Amino acid sequence: MVQSFTPRQRKVRILATLGPASANAEMIAQLHRAGADAFRVNMSHGDHAGHAKVIAAIRALEKDTGRPTTILVDLQGPKLRVGTFKDGPAELVKGKPFILDADKTPGDATRVHLPHPELFAAAEPDTRLLIDDGKLVLRVKSVAPDRIETIVEVGGKISDRKGVNVPDVVVPLAALTEKDRKDLAFALEQHVDWIALSFVQRPEDVAEARRLIGGKAALLVKFEKPSGVQRIEEILELADAAMVARGDLGVELPPEAVPPLQKKIVATARRMGKPVVVATQMLESMIVSPSPTRAEVSDVATAVYDGADAIMLSAETAAGAWPVEAVTMMDSIARSVESDPDYYRRLHFTETVPDATTADALAEAAGSIIATIAADAIICFTASGSTARRVARERPGAPLLVLTPKKEAARRMGLLWGAHAVPTKDIGSFEEMIAKGKRMALRHGICKAGAKLVMMAGVPFGTPGSTNVLHVATLTGDELRGYS
Repeated sequence: MVQSFTPRQRKVRILATLGPASANAEMIAQLHRAGADAFRVNMSHGDHAGHAKVIAAIRALEKDTGRPTTILVDLQGPKLRVGTFKDGPAELVKGKPFILDADKTPGDATRVHLPHPELFAAAEPDTRLLIDDGKLVLRVKSVAPDRIETIVEVGGKISDRKGVNVPDVVVPLAALTEKDRKDLAFALEQHVDWIALSFVQRPEDVAEARRLIGGKAALLVKFEKPSGVQRIEEILELADAAMVARGDLGVELPPEAVPPLQKKIVATARRMGKPVVVATQMLESMIVSPSPTRAEVSDVATAVYDGADAIMLSAETAAGAWPVEAVTMMDSIARSVESDPDYYRRLHFTETVPDATTADALAEAAGSIIATIAADAIICFTASGSTARRVARERPGAPLLVLTPKKEAARRMGLLWGAHAVPTKDIGSFEEMIAKGKRMALRHGICKAGAKLVMMAGVPFGTPGSTNVLHVATLTGDELRGYS
């Protein structure tokens, strides 16, 4: 018997980061009950043994609930850092010179070692170097093969191994470090569902990751650098999903530049039919407080109104004092927005033009049928999940039930707007499609007797990418009779 699980009462998904405050089976289960649809494992912290226990706990939860549960592993990516200082933190003074060089000797208030030869090659006069998440700003005056001479524009204390951001140029660094490659191999061995690629600057970064993944997981690209956003369409062509990683974007750009970029990334991903996640500092104050600020609530609401597929909690659930409350609050905000009578009108500000394919034409038609005859649900039969993504791109005003013979495809749906995915045996005929679609709609509480269902599938059945059937059926309510 297929186990049932009442669909979430919202369309946007919630991605919760696991960490010291939440990396145990009991808390993971609480987060799921509170509304978390997917879990993020951050490879910047912890070790493989600890991550393996967390992944096992999520898979155990999946068995307990009978619901496919989504795991995203987030690779750390390249981190640029300065070296060490001889006498502890040094004070950089505005207007004074400061040098970054290849000398490994511990630094002082005049210079420091920079263990990244790629930066010497990439830096140009008048570009900026941002230290410690932008707390200090250096302006490059001249560059030599082994030293960068700068002037301090924003001073302050600098200490050992603080991070360096270079917003004005493309640094010739591979998006995958040696650590990332080991972490990726581990993640694939654990059969996770999504891999998040950090600090993407070029399409080539994505192509390399996709080659290494080899179809064993879906690939999400994080837009953290302005250079990546400038090539967003080229990058997204090679990826399966996008993330607006506002933390590093906010370091490399003025704060006021981030909201327009967020809207651009969300709109572009939606037009291209790729799920998009909005992340970082969404309910930041809930790390220490049981309730958020009004500004944070508005921020989450804006992402939902813009049509993001998923919204993410970072330190709020990984290290905060109120992880369950943070998920509960995010769920409550999303449901409130989606109950707004203007929600769907706002969603469709972003125009999603269908490609010249049968599947895209049918997905658009399904949305029109829902609106015209007030159908109650869309039921999508899919092997790879591509049909479900096409339907979700249209943001239909009815529940989306995704039936797939592949558990892996069902798990990946945890980042897809509105999708309630169910692994089930494949269908072999048109009649079976209609009968199974009706039974599943009843069993999972999608609809009741008298409901109209829009069904989509591909003939011949079981052939990926062959969506060519759209059918409208009506539930009588007795379709489960004789089925346990």
